[in-house]
Amino acid sequence: MARIGTKFCAEWVQISINPICSGIKILLMISSDDLRFFNVLAKSATLAECARKLDVTPPAVTQRLRALEARIGIRLIDRSGRKITLTDEGALVASHGTIVAGAMEALSEALSDRKNAVSGHLRVAAPHGFGRIHVAPVLDAFARAHPGVTVTLELSDFPGARLIDTCDVIIRIGPSPHLNEIVTTLAPNRRILCASPDYLAGAPPIQRPSDLVRHRCLVVRENDEDVTMWRFTHPSREPETVRIHPTMSSNDGAVVREWAIAGQGVAIRSEWNIAGDLAARRLKRVLPAWEVPAADVVAMLGTRSGRSARTTAFLAMLRQSLSPPPWRRKTVRP
Repeated sequence: MARIGTKFCAEWVQISINPICSGIKILLMISSDDLRFFNVLAKSATLAECARKLDVTPPAVTQRLRALEARIGIRLIDRSGRKITLTDEGALVASHGTIVAGAMEALSEALSDRKNAVSGHLRVAAPHGFGRIHVAPVLDAFARAHPGVTVTLELSDFPGARLIDTCDVIIRIGPSPHLNEIVTTLAPNRRILCASPDYLAGAPPIQRPSDLVRHRCLVVRENDEDVTMWRFTHPSREPETVRIHPTMSSNDGAVVREWAIAGQGVAIRSEWNIAGDLAARRLKRVLPAWEVPAADVVAMLGTRSGRSARTTAFLAMLRQSLSPPPWRRKTVRP
């Protein structure tokens, strides 16, 4: 039985690697560490980006790449431009490297499940502000509770589907625009129209959403979304949609929050982000009888290992830390 298994494995490897060069000899020249390194390189736009992901210097990446190419006698990267471009052979190595890495990780997770252990590498992506305040402390506690786990937290302005192939969990504020992803809700989060008391004291009254066209409006520009269309609902009136004209905009929600506190205008911000400001009266809710669409805190599960024990354990710990939502433990005044 062992002979059959060995023969099958050898034939599979020879078939897989044959388009790169004839014979199975090249198999002995590429280690699993080489495949992991090249997978990171293949998913990076530049050598510098790869170096940041590996926490090494760009010259170290270049040196390792050259050593790998020299060992197998094949060029894997086209060096004619600044961005990384895979040769046909490089693309083949990357594709098979992904298969091998996935198989090795699946085997490791299966063995861990057999002994009821949470282990492996957990990769999490989250928005900058929310990630620093609410995700990073949970990962700290998670790593302490499970010494066999290593953790990477990637903070991004707009974590989304572009990270789905490299992360186990992606935390988002608001629903994912990609309906084919696995999404689970972690905590409720309203979005609130707000402004500073000083701004409201010196500006025309805001009695209904249509009044906003005469006000300074602050927006967060995310991806290619239309952030100038503000939608409102009321329990006893018809919904209203207002096309505002942004006075100031930024791709950083923290900046827009600071502008609102400074009296620059009216903004729509997440409840998790400004609950403390409302309680401290640095900001005041505008049109409290009207609601804007909520943006719950959700987790997108990566297709690569969405059902791993470490992912399940981390989500349980994160959900517990958000129940009840920390931003609703504060006293919020209109």
